[in-house]
Amino acid sequence: MRKLSSEEIIRCIQAREEFEAVATDTGLHIRIGHYVPFVGMAIHAGSHMREELDVKCGLDDYQRWYEEDPDTDTFIGSMPITLVGTDSRFSYDLNRAPEEAIYTTAWGQKVWRRALTKSEKKRSLDRHARFYEVVEALLDVLTQEFQGAVVYDMHSYNKNRWTREVPTFNLGTERVHPKWKDEISSFAKRLSHVELPNGIPSTTGINDVFMGRGYNLAFIHARFDNVLVLATEVAKVYCDEDSGEEYPLVVRALAEQFREVILAHAHDFAHKHTTWNSGTGGHMLPADVHASVQKVDAALYRLVKDFELLNYVNPTNAPQQKKRFFESRGTVLPDFTYRPIKIEPNELKRQLLRLEVERIHDPVIRRLYEDAIGAYLDKVDLLASLGTSAFKYNSLRYYGQPSERDLANARFLLHLPEIESHNPVKRLTVHDAKKAFIEGMEAYGFDGKVQVTTRIVADAMVLNAEQKVLIRKGATFRPKELRYLVHHEIGVHMVTTMNARLQPLKLVRIGTSMSTKTQEGLAVLAEYLSGNTTLRRLKELAARVVAVDMMIRGADFVETYRHLTTQVHMKPDDAWTLTTRVYRGGGFTKDHLYLQGFREVVELWKSGADLSPLLIGKTSMAHYELLSELMQRGVLDAPTYRTIPIMMPHTEKNHPVFEYIVQGIQ
Repeated sequence: MRKLSSEEIIRCIQAREEFEAVATDTGLHIRIGHYVPFVGMAIHAGSHMREELDVKCGLDDYQRWYEEDPDTDTFIGSMPITLVGTDSRFSYDLNRAPEEAIYTTAWGQKVWRRALTKSEKKRSLDRHARFYEVVEALLDVLTQEFQGAVVYDMHSYNKNRWTREVPTFNLGTERVHPKWKDEISSFAKRLSHVELPNGIPSTTGINDVFMGRGYNLAFIHARFDNVLVLATEVAKVYCDEDSGEEYPLVVRALAEQFREVILAHAHDFAHKHTTWNSGTGGHMLPADVHASVQKVDAALYRLVKDFELLNYVNPTNAPQQKKRFFESRGTVLPDFTYRPIKIEPNELKRQLLRLEVERIHDPVIRRLYEDAIGAYLDKVDLLASLGTSAFKYNSLRYYGQPSERDLANARFLLHLPEIESHNPVKRLTVHDAKKAFIEGMEAYGFDGKVQVTTRIVADAMVLNAEQKVLIRKGATFRPKELRYLVHHEIGVHMVTTMNARLQPLKLVRIGTSMSTKTQEGLAVLAEYLSGNTTLRRLKELAARVVAVDMMIRGADFVETYRHLTTQVHMKPDDAWTLTTRVYRGGGFTKDHLYLQGFREVVELWKSGADLSPLLIGKTSMAHYELLSELMQRGVLDAPTYRTIPIMMPHTEKNHPVFEYIVQGIQ
């Protein structure tokens, strides 16, 4: 963090520099990531008091906190330009004129144990003046550049002081020129749509509890006719006023929704009242993320880049256990063994928890990384419990379990009559598969590897970290099955792996939270759009849901295997493979996500939405809007490689009844 005098800060502003600094001669933290015609201000967010004042102050920390505006800097934290007051309002109140800025008493309380000297008061008023010199310099530059601007002046207030119902948000507009009435109304309307957790009411008023008579608004409006100041008071619903305890989830909800409200309002304001040129992206946030994001991104990637869960979860003795199982005529439970893990779980968790995510200003991007770190903490626990009874419960925590809707969809598919020919077809060998996967990679221009191995349960899979396709030794394939596997593994898993390597943010290489469901859903969508879907394949995905549900409910390997062979009518080899997938590690619930992910992704595709944000790396539909925004801003790049069936669908190659079947998956 740079430490600059107010004069140096002004020179940086006049030179149109993008910078972040703390002032050395006034209570100011300023961040300019991008010059745009709007500013977020939180002049009462700070609590710092100079030592010479602190020793004389008669108020304790809680009394000061009660009258300050904690967390209001968080509410504007994602804005490209922010000015935050870091000094306590009891040092000097930035929302009062200089002659009234230093309290003797405040809210019925005596502020000072001993009277301040003239020199102490002067030093405080000098800091007050320098703060507003910076404000004026910044707005000078913005109004010269854009012919207008809007300031979001954020405050909070103590709702418990009132004996009547008061609004969650109050706009003080008494001293705002009537020409801005439409912009005031627009901002108030957007605030009225804010939703808060835990049933906290969300209401908006104008000139209800405060009229907007503060000095900040008056100072700016007296100097700039073309600048609108929206003095916004937030009731302290995000903390316990009586104890000072913060409610983090409410703070987060307010920060995320203020981000949405302010950006939308600022965008409309800029188009109507300024010369701001949105360019091709049309977004008001910068094209590169703050250094704090880059630091967390690099550190997280360094910690987990070699974390390949499936490398460890696949049994090392599956062929031997299969032979033993069939020799016992399906009566002996397999006894799987696994590779020793190469991580120290507790140390990795400690390092993940030390990542400074709280330094990320943008609350939505911060949540993206918090969720990813949380997901990896769960994955570490999952891996650490490999082969134990705890593995199933950790898998449930990470991957979840089938919902009633999932089970209904599975039953729907499993009860469909056969539509495909039972005529025998020549099975293709591992050699044929290797050739098909190599050709699949060549179609995209990939220089990947294909390896035959005994260490996987699936017939084929991609190892992302190694850009490698693994094929199970001894596997055989129906021609259509091999074609859809190529589109599944190369057209999605390899495509997203290669796209991720080209992205500025490494998070999409290791995966956002909940990416498994979306990525597997995309892969099944590619099978469908390529025209190679079979009812046998959809029934296999449905059977996975049933098998996972049985395993969770306490059925053992033998019971699930028998159910698949006798009730689902799977062939013994296929039933063995599926049951092994579900019971490996101690109970692996991942496989129920394929059908769920397909349902969600196919709905998105049918809506006509652009699937590009899901192809740039290991991403999730849960973050679709944010990923779209980051692509629009240029923080993330559009995918270089695009799944061929998504770009050129050939669903007409599927049996005509598949349109009905896909619609029937609810």
